[in-house]
Amino acid sequence: MGTQSNWPKGVTITGPVHDGFEQILNFEAVEFLADLHRKFNASRLDLLENRVEMQEALDAGLEPGFDYDTACIRQADWQVRPAPKDLEDRRVEITGPVDRKMIINALNSGAKVFMADFEDASSPFWSNMIAGQINLRDANLRTIEYQHPDKNKTYKLNPDPAVLLVRPRGWHLEEAHMQIDGEAISASLFDFGLYLFHNHSILKSLNSGPYFYLPKLENSEEARLWNLVILHAQSKLGLPTGTVRVTVLIETILASLQLDEIIYELRDHICGLNCGRWDYIFSYIKRFARHKDKVLPDRAEVTMTSGFMRAYSQNVIEICHRRGAHAIGGMAAQIPVKNNEKANAEAFAKVRADKEREVTDGHDGTWVAHPGMVELAMKVFDHHMPKANQIERRVGKVNDASTLIRPSTGKITMNGVRTNVEVGILYIAAWLCGQGAVPIHNLMEDAATAEISRAQLWQWRIHGARLDTGEIITAQLLDEVFDQTSQQFQKQLGNEKYQSRKIEAATQIMRDMVMADEFAEFLTIPAYKLIQNQ
Repeated sequence: MGTQSNWPKGVTITGPVHDGFEQILNFEAVEFLADLHRKFNASRLDLLENRVEMQEALDAGLEPGFDYDTACIRQADWQVRPAPKDLEDRRVEITGPVDRKMIINALNSGAKVFMADFEDASSPFWSNMIAGQINLRDANLRTIEYQHPDKNKTYKLNPDPAVLLVRPRGWHLEEAHMQIDGEAISASLFDFGLYLFHNHSILKSLNSGPYFYLPKLENSEEARLWNLVILHAQSKLGLPTGTVRVTVLIETILASLQLDEIIYELRDHICGLNCGRWDYIFSYIKRFARHKDKVLPDRAEVTMTSGFMRAYSQNVIEICHRRGAHAIGGMAAQIPVKNNEKANAEAFAKVRADKEREVTDGHDGTWVAHPGMVELAMKVFDHHMPKANQIERRVGKVNDASTLIRPSTGKITMNGVRTNVEVGILYIAAWLCGQGAVPIHNLMEDAATAEISRAQLWQWRIHGARLDTGEIITAQLLDEVFDQTSQQFQKQLGNEKYQSRKIEAATQIMRDMVMADEFAEFLTIPAYKLIQNQ
């Protein structure tokens, strides 16, 4: 482990510096991070406080809409800087965690882009975060290899891998293992800064660049802070403006009301927006948690053809294209189903229908969660979009904000309740064990779906929502489901695996959050305290 004297003044690193970690955590890189922290952390904390104040207003009944003060930005005729050549065609993007084998498989998958995810698809163990930076650097150096511990198989990069984008953790998260002047560094600045510092020159030699996905933005002020960070970082490293390119995930309901403004703040660096559909549903429930008229049905019924979700998707397309940016569609969470031909055919049919809707609506690309779905998505986009993108296509913007916040309708079922309890527990348990992307019931789940699960259960309980049978969802009903689910897992796994897989701890976290008087902003914040020694 590095000692305090090894680091720049005011910096303390409490995470172990294993062999190889010092290549990433060298003095110059840590000094770069400390500079970013000192310049921007106070602004980040102010913006997080603004989120609290906005939530208080929403809880009191505020119905958000388009900002009158920024109407001039929405009405003016302006466009973003054109995308770099290797990001002109993004028709299929694959996402996943930053572990070594996943990175190789994703880059070799045939997708145009791989988004390496430090956020929702990775559990933020210290070892995961630093090893992920090493893996990405090795991928850019084209030296990355992985030897399977049980199989006589070595994984290497193909000659023409996908273009790499990196998603740092969101503004709300901290990296507790690095303290600067007694404060934990922003996880966003930590992930962004380390990747940019170590890879910008390597990427230039590949005729590419440092490309990022920016998550969880709530408004244009948060986009403005990112732009200031990028400008400062480029200046410190002697890079021209526009070297760093970003795509913003529109995965919060409030950001959906400020699309033009977010693009405008990042106009020298942004290439597009992405429909982060699962987080978007979670954000809708969270921001309107106290609004009884905005209770959503079972997650399975909140599809992209639901009114408010379809309006969101089409608005992203229209505003991106008006501004010369890509509109990237949402995630297909389905994965191939082994040894079940019927279920596998159903999964592929759902993905095909989802991707046909996206490309015919006007999206320039889409996401898949598994290499086995890349070919299918590619064929759909190749058939309907022969050119690199369809930025010239217009679909008409949403002029009435109420369209974006009107809830979808549907049933709340006991199966939906049980599924939410089960998925939430299984995902949190895997996260506590270091795994951030988890196959559950033939879907690739990440933190967003666990958030939806616990958010729905909380909201249904608070408002006494009714099941389709007429039964009211109460704390007692949910307690019974939690007990039944716990007993089911114990029976299936046996006591030893039940404990080693941290099912009991996950159940307690899930139950506490669902039964709490106040709605917690993110489950990953309290859960992070349980893994900080990893």
